[in-house]
Amino acid sequence: MGHAGRLDVTAVMSPDTTQHQAPAKRRGKQIGLAFIAPFGLLFILVYIVPIVYAGYLSLFQEKLIGGNTFSGLANYTKLFQDAQFWHGVSRVFWFTLVQVPIMLLLAMALALALDSRRLHGAKFMRVSIFLPYAVPAVVSTLMWGFMLGVKYGLFGSLNNTLGTDLNPFAPGTTLISIGMMVTWAFTGFNMLIFYAVLKAVPRELYEAAALDGANEFQVVRRIKLPALRSSLVIAIIFSIIGTFQIFSEPQILPSMVANSGITTDYTPNLYAYNLAFAGSQQGYAAALALVMAAITIAVAYAVQIRGLRNAFED
Repeated sequence: MGHAGRLDVTAVMSPDTTQHQAPAKRRGKQIGLAFIAPFGLLFILVYIVPIVYAGYLSLFQEKLIGGNTFSGLANYTKLFQDAQFWHGVSRVFWFTLVQVPIMLLLAMALALALDSRRLHGAKFMRVSIFLPYAVPAVVSTLMWGFMLGVKYGLFGSLNNTLGTDLNPFAPGTTLISIGMMVTWAFTGFNMLIFYAVLKAVPRELYEAAALDGANEFQVVRRIKLPALRSSLVIAIIFSIIGTFQIFSEPQILPSMVANSGITTDYTPNLYAYNLAFAGSQQGYAAALALVMAAITIAVAYAVQIRGLRNAFED
């Protein structure tokens, strides 16, 4: 049929009906805005306002003569020439490059083991593995500091018993010890993400693979690992953001162990904290925080784009 044979609904509708539709749509939009208003308000207060205020602070410098004065982009110029800042960035970058793959591989292996249905007490193990994530970072650092410290704790007792001189918090091994602490704390969280994805895989796929003669290794390789690719990208992004923001461990450990090699600029976040609260350089600390946030966003975004592209191509 041509256009003449089609029924024009708007022509059939009465004028009263069309007049009532516009107010109904407006009411629907108003209700929607009312629902998102609390989130929008909190988002502005806890996210947008601090960023804007940090940007404002970064344009000022505290000077002996003149006090807090406007300096424009001088803080950023100084920061890009600051070797201490770039040493901290480099340390965090290499820490992320080593710690994140180890943690995610361990989390993936645990998720696959739990999903295999061959472990006794799987529910207890799942809760036990996740439990460290619920421990606050300060408490976790104190616990590991007492356990690995050479003056007291496990390694102190081992050294006294065996006559050795092992020190996990020596300058050359402190970052490794921090990596152990972070891995212990966040492996359970990532394991839970992977395990939830595996539970969503239809069991019919496993049954079909078994009928085709696939063994456990082939099921893992052909079904389970491909199912984890998208969630792995998300876990990598979260882990990168978390490790780039590492703060609690290097902040607390120097007060517990001696000669750990942790300086005031050990990580960018620790450097910003000491600049702001110990050095009274709030403007420079704000510039550092904003630049570090931009670096973190850039790295996470690059990983996201590359990871999702590979996932969709496969």
